[in-house]
Amino acid sequence: MSPGDPIHVIGGGLAGSEAAWQAARAGVPVVLHEMRPLRATEAHLTARLAELVCSNSFRSDDVANNAVGLLHEEMRRCGSLVLAAADAHRLPAGGALAVDRNGFSAAIEAALEADPLVEIRREEVAGLPPAKWQSVVVATGPLTSPALAAAIRALTGEDALAFFDAIAPIVHADSIDREKTWRQSRYGKAGPGGDGADYINCALDREQYRGFVAALLAAETVSFHDWEKDTPYFDGCLPIEVMAARGVDTLRFGPMKPVGLIDPRVGRRPYAVVQLRQDNALGTLYNLVGFQTKLRHAEQTRILRSIPGLERAEFARLGGLHRNTFINSPRLLDRSMRLKARPALRFAGQITGVEGYVESAAIGLLAGRFAAAERRSETPELPPPTTALGALLTHITRGADAGSFQPMNVNFGLFPPLPEGAITRANRGDKKPMIARRALADLERWLAATRTSVAAE
Repeated sequence: MSPGDPIHVIGGGLAGSEAAWQAARAGVPVVLHEMRPLRATEAHLTARLAELVCSNSFRSDDVANNAVGLLHEEMRRCGSLVLAAADAHRLPAGGALAVDRNGFSAAIEAALEADPLVEIRREEVAGLPPAKWQSVVVATGPLTSPALAAAIRALTGEDALAFFDAIAPIVHADSIDREKTWRQSRYGKAGPGGDGADYINCALDREQYRGFVAALLAAETVSFHDWEKDTPYFDGCLPIEVMAARGVDTLRFGPMKPVGLIDPRVGRRPYAVVQLRQDNALGTLYNLVGFQTKLRHAEQTRILRSIPGLERAEFARLGGLHRNTFINSPRLLDRSMRLKARPALRFAGQITGVEGYVESAAIGLLAGRFAAAERRSETPELPPPTTALGALLTHITRGADAGSFQPMNVNFGLFPPLPEGAITRANRGDKKPMIARRALADLERWLAATRTSVAAE
């Protein structure tokens, strides 16, 4: 590779944007290829980089007790553009990190457009990149263009795996009946920027809940194409009607669980509850938490308006479906996410089989750093498996069973166990914070080593 050759990043979503940012921070030129608006997708509404197409939540921001919160902190310490934009555009959401989706994507696009080392090309890469591109990060996400997906399958000899990911509806705030709802976070927990009353809650009694479930089961859903019918859902993002079909109480122990909530009008916990979370900085839009659905739009409007407080709801967006595609990473990728069949290609984001905004951006962060290290003729330094970044990387490259590989969120089950004897009966409740403290200490050592390498260069 000649000194002037750039890294080519295909895909301007969260992973691609983060990969481009990290490579540029290391002083390496980048060409970022994004096919929108020249070619649209089934889920995107704009042509902006890093558009959030589903929820506006990055989930828990609890560093000590939640693996995704720990991943947030690790990414912050790594200089993540995605986390910086999320923090700058965060909305009240209890203990979660929720963002104003428009401000978030606009900030990321502006930062990349202003970077002298990043060139943004609005074009589709149809098929495999040309051989002259000697360093490529494929971060095309779950909506990889058909031409590129077909080329990857032909190159690897592996059939791509796919599942459906459902999008939750969004309601205009002024159409919610505040006389029939109340504001409260679970257990009154106040997150950054919040006051313990970050969610609007709609209570259902037993009769209302049973009627709601019955309506879901009887409703008409979107018809699938023949080639889509055997595609499995991801269990972490099931449509509400699919959950309802698994048992009458499934929703009441899932997104409609009433724990930690007290209806002030009656002074007790409701039988079931629907929570709405602020979706934009102005507070004019709220999304139905966990209410991904594949119901037809007319059915959605009818059934969702049966929820107390939503009888006159006006929807800014109804739920929908898009097909996600990912590769069998444990079989196809090496430890630094290069394709074994063609090492000039490195994969990042959801296409690698991680699930969630944060996880996708995290893998993009690593891909950008690894590609930049190679560009400087160095061997990429892998993050320790004891960190959230390292645990996630280890899982998708060699920790998961290639024969049953499915998308995975970051969780403490992916981390190596603490040393024998570290957990006693007295400190058993401190296990997660202990894992988090170890992770951050090991991350700092890794960052110090990589900083030394860059400084020497």
